Amino acid sequence: MANVVVVGAQWGDEGKGKIVDWLSERADIIARFQGGHNAGHTLVINNQVYKLNALPSGVVRGGKLSVIGNGVVLDPWHLVNEIAKIREQGVDISPETLMIAENTPLILPIHGELDRAREEAASKGTKIGTTGRGIGPAYEDKVGRRSIRVADLADEATLEARVDRALQHHDPLRKGLGIEPVDRERLLNDLKAIAKDILPYAGPVWKVLNEQRKAGKRILFEGAQGALLDIDFGTYPFVTSSNVIAGQAATGVGIGPTSIDYVLGIVKAYTTRVGEGPFPTELLDEDGNRLGTRGHEFGTVTGRKRRCGWFDAALVRQTCATSGVTGIAFTKLDVLDGFDTLKICVGYELDGEVLDYLPFAAEDQARCTPVYEEMPGWSESTEGARSWNDLPANAVKYVKRVEELIDCPVALLSTSPERDDTILVTDPFAD
Repeated sequence: MANVVVVGAQWGDEGKGKIVDWLSERADIIARFQGGHNAGHTLVINNQVYKLNALPSGVVRGGKLSVIGNGVVLDPWHLVNEIAKIREQGVDISPETLMIAENTPLILPIHGELDRAREEAASKGTKIGTTGRGIGPAYEDKVGRRSIRVADLADEATLEARVDRALQHHDPLRKGLGIEPVDRERLLNDLKAIAKDILPYAGPVWKVLNEQRKAGKRILFEGAQGALLDIDFGTYPFVTSSNVIAGQAATGVGIGPTSIDYVLGIVKAYTTRVGEGPFPTELLDEDGNRLGTRGHEFGTVTGRKRRCGWFDAALVRQTCATSGVTGIAFTKLDVLDGFDTLKICVGYELDGEVLDYLPFAAEDQARCTPVYEEMPGWSESTEGARSWNDLPANAVKYVKRVEELIDCPVALLSTSPERDDTILVTDPFAD
């Protein structure tokens, strides 16, 4: 059976929630492989809206196993609250439907405090635009070998040793930022109290997924954020603190890369970004406002208004290459309805030279100007279209031109937030 990785191919907010939900009906297991609760997925099912941060999108589908992998950093208090909220909406969540990898690093309150203090202390132009939820510092502790992981909650002696090691690092940092030392006893007591709510979900995710794969089960690997926020291949330093591209799906849950059969890149029909960082096609005019208003471009997690701009084919071509994207899910085409003229970025001009990719040097990125190709728009509505015949001719031409420019075919086309308003070209789960 095919196993599918879903990645955002822009700066996030591409509409992954709907696509993952649409695919999850065909999957047996949905596994989250990176990121933290700074990611926001909004699902609309039978007019019921579910907003998820830490939980995999598959939890709203009965009879599926949802997995939080070791590539995720997990805030246990947030997770418990999120589970309670989703249960109030009638969703059953239990150790039979949700498993957390035993080696998943935890986000502690001290991580959020450090995150926010650093951002407040940063001078203008050096702010990253973090959500302040502690994701970055938690990943720092992971690579610094001082994380507290889910399995550590089961043994008090181990937990105390892990906390002491972490505080050897954090207390000097806090002093330098003018923050009081960590209350060790309070932190330990909070961790011991939350342990009973988290440990029932803990398990050997790597083992379970490998066994289920061999048994022929279909696994859907769900990423957070977008590939342009990848710590290595994104617009550094204005990126997230983990690898977002498809290769992380293997290490983020503990399976081999040969277990991945299809990579689906989620791509929005225009471009958006939240927070700081370069954005070559950003529109600061009425067209940008129109995209933001029609697309309801406000962050699920932060509520911040997203920056909007024309579709950047050069950037998406890059992310399709670095993630090995097999096909894309093209979303929010309906937001472009009514534009007389549409623009697509096909490259950049830098110091008189035309490039077909965005260079990594931040100084060069800031000086790049987009090279546009123009296409006629359409006046008819594409909202709710469920076949190519339902689309205006110019909308079809736009989609086909995007395929050519990014060198990757469209596998699914989404025309509204409703999961059934989807044109299927290629089923990623097909054998």
